[in-house]
Amino acid sequence: MLRFTLRQLEYFIAVGEMGSIALAAEKVNVSSPSISAAITQLEQEYGLPLFVRQHAQGLSLTLAGREMFKQAKIALGEAVRLVDLAGDISGNVQGPLSIGGLLTFAQVVLPALRASFEKLFPDVRVTQHELDQAQIFSKLRRSEIDVAITYDLDVPNDLSFEPIASLPPYAMFCDNHPLANRASVTVKDLLPHRMVLLDLPFSSEYFLSFFGSTGEKPNIAERTRDVAVMRSLVANGFGFSIANIRPLNDLSPDGKPLHFVPLDGNARPMKIGLLSSRDAGNVNTIRTFIGHCKAEHQSGLIPGLNLD
Repeated sequence: MLRFTLRQLEYFIAVGEMGSIALAAEKVNVSSPSISAAITQLEQEYGLPLFVRQHAQGLSLTLAGREMFKQAKIALGEAVRLVDLAGDISGNVQGPLSIGGLLTFAQVVLPALRASFEKLFPDVRVTQHELDQAQIFSKLRRSEIDVAITYDLDVPNDLSFEPIASLPPYAMFCDNHPLANRASVTVKDLLPHRMVLLDLPFSSEYFLSFFGSTGEKPNIAERTRDVAVMRSLVANGFGFSIANIRPLNDLSPDGKPLHFVPLDGNARPMKIGLLSSRDAGNVNTIRTFIGHCKAEHQSGLIPGLNLD
């Protein structure tokens, strides 16, 4: 006879990962008292303290709690796979789907894709996560997300990438920049001017690689990990920047005009697509979401992307 529920295991795992009942409640979208009650019930059922309560530092797993935590993740993972198997057998698209989105464009691309997918498949419970490329690799490998919408930036061999579109780079300028009204610019044109670098793992290396052929380094005046901050810095005259996804209007977040100019030369375009584990295609829900994204692109319905 089972002495726990899958919901209790889910709450227990969330607290173990977050180290806080409040943060765990936010992660699984339930109230803190519900989380506390689940943990108390598990501890009473098994007669074991699972956490050490530290007032200033939150909760940490006891030795017994760490062992229970490992087994709970295995048990919950197997339960999720049973749901996936049932969907594959029945042909239904159902169950949980955790989607990652690259920070540089998640706000433009991911919500619309998610909304259209959930409308078609209401039995799928979707969660989304905005991540940098390194975090995407890590979470896919740990099965913390099922699939990610990202670029083909240094994709490791143990993951599978399905391309959707090829996006050439462009330079971004403020309204009064001397290069703002050019039909196109080269990397050499950019060298005398200050640069605002989007300083995210793998992304920054990609943007800086454009300058390698010149033998010179760009004049990096500002660095930021936030694409919205990057656009505002450019619009306010702190320097140019380089990107691949264009916003849906030519204004920075603080309302100032921006100019987008194609980057000429041998700059490698970026491919945007779906990244997943190599066996993800065996899971009906993930396979269906990947197919949905491709169909939406072919119909011209993904914001910020033009058909090839």
